[in-house]
Amino acid sequence: MTVATGFPPKGGSQPDRPESGHAAHAAPAYGALDLGTNNCRLLIAVPDTESAEGAARSSSGRPIFRVIDAFSRIVRLGEGLSQTGTLAEPAMARTIAALRVCASKLRRHRVAAARLVATEACRRAANCEQFLARVQNETGLVIETISCEDEARLALAGCAPLLVSGHPHALVFDIGGGSTELSWLEVGPDAQPGRIDVTSIPLGVVTLGERYGGDHVSADTYARMVDEVSASLLPFERAHCIRALCLDDKVQMLGTSGTVTTLAGIHLDLARYDRSVVDGSYLSFDAVSRITQRLAALDYERRAQHPCIGRDRADLVLAGCAILEAICRQWPIGRLRVADRGIREGILCGLMRRDGVGRRTPGAVQGAVAIAERALSEPAH
Repeated sequence: MTVATGFPPKGGSQPDRPESGHAAHAAPAYGALDLGTNNCRLLIAVPDTESAEGAARSSSGRPIFRVIDAFSRIVRLGEGLSQTGTLAEPAMARTIAALRVCASKLRRHRVAAARLVATEACRRAANCEQFLARVQNETGLVIETISCEDEARLALAGCAPLLVSGHPHALVFDIGGGSTELSWLEVGPDAQPGRIDVTSIPLGVVTLGERYGGDHVSADTYARMVDEVSASLLPFERAHCIRALCLDDKVQMLGTSGTVTTLAGIHLDLARYDRSVVDGSYLSFDAVSRITQRLAALDYERRAQHPCIGRDRADLVLAGCAILEAICRQWPIGRLRVADRGIREGILCGLMRRDGVGRRTPGAVQGAVAIAERALSEPAH
């Protein structure tokens, strides 16, 4: 694990807005940054065993850590990557502007440790090394590109507290901008997971949206997206015969992605997106189908006006729905649990584990760190 401690090194560009002094915390602060094909997202948190607003919670409702600062911006780093094989200058400039904000926040909170990771766009781009060197030069941030398997492990570590006992297997998926990761798990009676296998398919909302178009999506175009994703899922199904276990009610499903949380927000009829309501909620496959049909009937402008979608996601949401529909068709479990958490939370649990937080902190922090430790260290078999 690559870990940056303290502040980003001096010499980078100045943050987008001036610092207002350093924040003080009774507990050490930890940082986690996830730079994906579509989003740049940062969490800064402190270990917490008392209920507080913004705390990440286990399935029992107990807090794991308290988020003290967060940042999320759609940067579309992977825009055009599927056609050119390289990161485009406008996309890199947008991303660096967002990373300057992240660097500012990490400095202000004097983080004790941070892990900053990049995923599919940087894995695929021929100019990834040059881009990350430029990021370090202009912002001071050192970002590592992680493998597909590490990405799936971290997402699992972040989501694991939402798994429940009662089903001996679990399928966890993360629909990203440039890829979709799936984890196939055994779930013990204590609801702690053991990995069987992970896989990554090179299809995400940006790659599909660019290939098929996102402003106007006909029924035929949507069907072709679903078919392409379905074909890419078949090898994983053939390797593990998951469908038969789904039909025998032995599998629970957990989804983490902007697609899943957006559909959950729409299903819950939220006037504006509310993480505290969405995270941990359940979404039936029938509801997924109904919402997808509603969204497909809307033009781009009407999708953009929806409070749970917005203009930045309006041209990508149907591509995400196509990926989700393919998953639901392949593995007919009937419902999924929604996770508004993932890689960043997995990173934070891993950093706390490394520093021994789980060994000296009782309750939910200890449980979540133990789950993260298994997810991060146990080899697939």
